[in-house]
Amino acid sequence: MDLKIFFDSLLESDFADIKDRQSLFHHISIFTEKLPNWREADLAIIGIKEARGNIANKGAENAADEIRKKLFRLIKGTGNQKIVDLGNLRNGQSLEDTYLRLKEVCEALLDHSVVPIIIGGTHDVDYGQYLAFEHANDLISVLNIDAKPDLEPEVNENFRCHGQKIILHEPNFLFNYAHLGYQTYFSDADTINTIEKLSFDHFRLGIVQEKLHEMEPLIRDADMLSFDISAIKMSDAPGNAHAEAFGLTGQEACQLSWYAGMSYKMASAGFYEYNPELDFRNQTASVVATMVWYFIEGYYHRESPESFESEQYYRYVVSLSQDPHELIFFKNKRNEKWWMEVPYPITKTKYSKSSVVPCSYQDYLTATTGEIPDRWLQIHTKLI
Repeated sequence: MDLKIFFDSLLESDFADIKDRQSLFHHISIFTEKLPNWREADLAIIGIKEARGNIANKGAENAADEIRKKLFRLIKGTGNQKIVDLGNLRNGQSLEDTYLRLKEVCEALLDHSVVPIIIGGTHDVDYGQYLAFEHANDLISVLNIDAKPDLEPEVNENFRCHGQKIILHEPNFLFNYAHLGYQTYFSDADTINTIEKLSFDHFRLGIVQEKLHEMEPLIRDADMLSFDISAIKMSDAPGNAHAEAFGLTGQEACQLSWYAGMSYKMASAGFYEYNPELDFRNQTASVVATMVWYFIEGYYHRESPESFESEQYYRYVVSLSQDPHELIFFKNKRNEKWWMEVPYPITKTKYSKSSVVPCSYQDYLTATTGEIPDRWLQIHTKLI
């Protein structure tokens, strides 16, 4: 596939003042006159200029280049990085056309095991990011980080209903939809109840901040990250029409991005809703660029999945007095990450990859007290 037809190239002159040879700019292949060899890349940056889904934050159409100006100046991280920047995706004639263009591009990248990193545009564009997984004929888990659930019925403001479009999409290939960082005073109780009835994960802002390390197993189990910059508090990221006084700190956002990059399962990441017109001294651009940098750095710290029967793992069996009568946990000897076994019905082989799932040390401790961890129960409910 010739991806060049989908993109507008970048002007190298915009980055001519980046002289430091250690900067990321000098270790990345960008689309100027010739499209980089994306098939041999590990990661591919895609700029989005689509903002018709959220008129109130229309300046988001200019976000990608402002993020690049900060990102490319950061020092290159770990390893022999193979990163390309494909330029800015051309908007379709309609908003739906843009979604489908992004879908087609991301499909091609995923087919070659290249991880798309999507920057700019409004949050509804993640629907196209999600559609790219449809052709894989596998169930996936979506991680959404946002101050609001965005699960409203179809409305004129697409950014408010994109989550519902993902959940209701047919054919269904969604295993889990996890929402982190929502703020209760912006979230309708009925919406949260609906998430619970569907056995999807949700953690409000206070819990995420209090137990940030407990979010890692959930992130480790996701295939796609969709990050709305409005989840970050206004003092750290003012460049958003929906920025609020409370939210994640920039440091916490970077930590979550690092977790996402480290997960070998994470196949796509999007960072949306940055609006340069509302930014202060390019502060938000710096925050988003640093989040992307941490995602990239996390990627180059990934460890290949190993067999849980190998000597790399400790195996723990916890006896219970109830059904199930035992729970099986695994601990990686090298990185000390925990996993647990959740048996799936033998007739439902499409769930087979969910038989051993990420968990935390706290889940293991809960089991040793004779209780079944909530994480096990929630996953088991979806499997049956």
